[in-house]
Amino acid sequence: MANEIILNESEFEEIISIIENAKQRAMKAVNTELIEMYWQIGKYISDKTAADKWGKGTVKQFAEFIAHKYPTISGFSAQNIWRMKQFYETYRDDKKLSPLVREITWSNNLLIMAGCKTDEAREFYLKLCIANNYGKRELERQIDSMLFERTMLSTAKHKELIAQTPVIGSLRDSYVLEFLSVPEDYKERDLRKAIIANLKQFILEFGKDFTFMGEEYRVQVGNTDFYIDLLFYNRALSCLVAIELKVGKFKPEHLGQLNFYLEALDRDVKKDNENPSVGLILCTSKDDTVVEYALSRSLSPTMVADYTLNLPDKKLLTEKLREITELIEGDEE
Repeated sequence: MANEIILNESEFEEIISIIENAKQRAMKAVNTELIEMYWQIGKYISDKTAADKWGKGTVKQFAEFIAHKYPTISGFSAQNIWRMKQFYETYRDDKKLSPLVREITWSNNLLIMAGCKTDEAREFYLKLCIANNYGKRELERQIDSMLFERTMLSTAKHKELIAQTPVIGSLRDSYVLEFLSVPEDYKERDLRKAIIANLKQFILEFGKDFTFMGEEYRVQVGNTDFYIDLLFYNRALSCLVAIELKVGKFKPEHLGQLNFYLEALDRDVKKDNENPSVGLILCTSKDDTVVEYALSRSLSPTMVADYTLNLPDKKLLTEKLREITELIEGDEE
C-alpha cells in the first residue's frame, strides 16, 4: 500500500466527465433510433392511407392491438400514431430538416410541429433546440413567447445596424419578461432585483451563452465609482455585455451613459484575448426613429431594446413581421 497513488479530486472529475459523456452519447443514440422508428411507422401509415387501405378506424384497431399485445409499451395511442404520420409528411421532402428532427426528443418535435406553420420557423426552433439542448419546458416557453417572430422582426428592423456591427446580431430589439413579479409602480431597482431572483429564466430569454457576472457592477474612473445595472459575459461572442435598465421610454442620453460604461470596461476589465464590450439598453418603450438617430454616430456596439411583462399578442406580432418584411423587400427591389 506504500506505493499507492492517491488521485486528487480533479482527476476524479475527469473520470466522471468520461462517464457522463458516454451516457449522453448512449441517450442520443437511443433517441435517434426512437425517432427513426416513429418516422418509419409514419411512412408506413402515410403510404397505407394514400392508397385508401388505412383510415382512422384501422389506426384505432392498431393502437388497441399494441395495447393488448404489448401492454408495457407506451406511446402508441391512436392520436400519437396519427402524429407519426404527420411527422413523416411534414419533413419527408425536406432534406435539410429531416436529419435535424432525429437530434431532438419526440416531445420537442411535437411542440415544434404544433407551434410552427412555416419551414423557416421549424428550422429556427430545431437548430435552437439542438444548440441549447432544450428540455420540453424551455422549448415550450420560447415558442409561447414567439421567439422566432421576435428574432426575425428584430433582424429585419436592424438589418443595416447588424451588418455594420455583426456582434450585436445576438441581441434582439424586444424581450419578453413575463416571469418577473414586480410591483405595479416598479422602479429600476425592483426590476433589477426581480431579474436576479429569476436569473435562470432571464438567461433563457437572452440565450444560454450568457454568464452572469454581477449586478450594480462597479467600475472606477478616476476617483469616482460608477455602477452598471447588470453585467454578463457572452461565451459565443467572447465579450462582456453591459445591460442598463430603464423604466420609461428610451432617451438619447441613455446611450451616452452606456458608452461611457463600455469604455471603462474595455480599458480596465476586458482581457486582452476578449472582444470589445457590447451594450444593451433595456427600456419599456422606444421610438425607432429616435433610436436610429442616436445610434447613427455611435462607435460602440450597442442595441436598444424594449421589454414587456406580458406574452406578446401572436396575431399582432405576426402581422407586424409581415408588414416589415414586405417593406424591406420593397426597398430592395
